[in-house]
Amino acid sequence: MTGAIEITELTKIYGKTHALDGVTLTVPEGSIYGFLGPNGAGKTTALRILTGLARPSSGTATIFGHDVVHSTTSVRSEIGFLPDVPGYYPWMTAEEFLTFSGDLFGIEESVLRERVKSLLDLAGLSGVSQRVGGYSRGMKQRLGVAQALINAPRLLMLDEPTSALDPMGRKDVLDMIRALKGRTTVFFSTHILSDVERVCDTVAILDKGTVVREAPIADLKHTGGSTRVAIEIGDQPVEVEQALTLLPWATECQRDGRVITCTLGDVEVARREIPQLIAQMGASLIRLEELEPTLEDVFVELVGGGM
Repeated sequence: MTGAIEITELTKIYGKTHALDGVTLTVPEGSIYGFLGPNGAGKTTALRILTGLARPSSGTATIFGHDVVHSTTSVRSEIGFLPDVPGYYPWMTAEEFLTFSGDLFGIEESVLRERVKSLLDLAGLSGVSQRVGGYSRGMKQRLGVAQALINAPRLLMLDEPTSALDPMGRKDVLDMIRALKGRTTVFFSTHILSDVERVCDTVAILDKGTVVREAPIADLKHTGGSTRVAIEIGDQPVEVEQALTLLPWATECQRDGRVITCTLGDVEVARREIPQLIAQMGASLIRLEELEPTLEDVFVELVGGGM
């Protein structure tokens, strides 16, 4: 089945710089898809090409089967887009701004009136008479998402929608994105790992213009990242930590009180030798637990943690 977005060997070159270098990925229709990577990885360049704001040097990209270079009118009728720094008319209210945006699409008046009401509810801006120029950054971002939905797009593309928000502003925007699950496909570009874990079901990790991994988040965690264990010690935690760091299969150990977290190079050997080591030292083992890899573990392993 054709994905909402199909990208094949997409390349964008500026002078001697490869902003995108053979990117290939598929965004499943109906998914909330995380496009994750460090700043400068090429995420915004990819979004500019998908929205028709830039042309690729080579390769192809389609949205619902429409080529983004040769079928720009068809593509734009299917998408909504929120750039990383959206612009507003500060003298308008939210209702006026959404109505104005809908008029640009030629949406029939009665349909537009109901859609504006629904989107104001979704954005948490119903009844807000304050003009947009006085909005907080979080309110502006929620309004931006609402505006990108005014044409009822099959695909919503968001470029770093939470990067400059405080924790409450981020939560509000992420809750809004999560509420779109099943209503439209969302392509969510970000460098914030926790945001991807909270709302996305599939992720592509981009580094230096290349996709280094693409998978559902659950599969990514299962197959990627080093194995870690938490070891809780009843006594002698400092001595046990020091002994563990000398073993060849314990690549990294950190202690917090009586709990030692170790990254393992050989899981089977570690399971066998950790209890033996602690017993030989005369210490007591309270807990030995294998920890599920996090998205951060996978990311650090793939791109070295450069954000």
